[in-house]
Amino acid sequence: MQYYVYILASKKNGTLYIGVTNDLIKRAYEHKNDLAEGFTKKYGVHQLVYFEQTSDINSAIIKEKQIKKWRRQWKIELIEEKNPEWIDLYIELVK
Repeated sequence: MQYYVYILASKKNGTLYIGVTNDLIKRAYEHKNDLAEGFTKKYGVHQLVYFEQTSDINSAIIKEKQIKKWRRQWKIELIEEKNPEWIDLYIELVK
């Protein structure tokens, strides 16, 4: 099974959300369509701007917790390293 650490954004340089899942397309869809109560619905955080994949759930959870503790600028640099235009990667995943 594959696991994903992902970052959602409300817009470029906007509000960020970091999560972990084993079904990235489904989870991103849920966030995009406000199907889950909570932070992303409250703050309109719907764009998938970063993700990384692993086959180990423990390493995914550790990575998620590490990123959450990072300074905001480090999170932005992580996103821009792979996605400098802050394109919504969900669109690419569902093609």
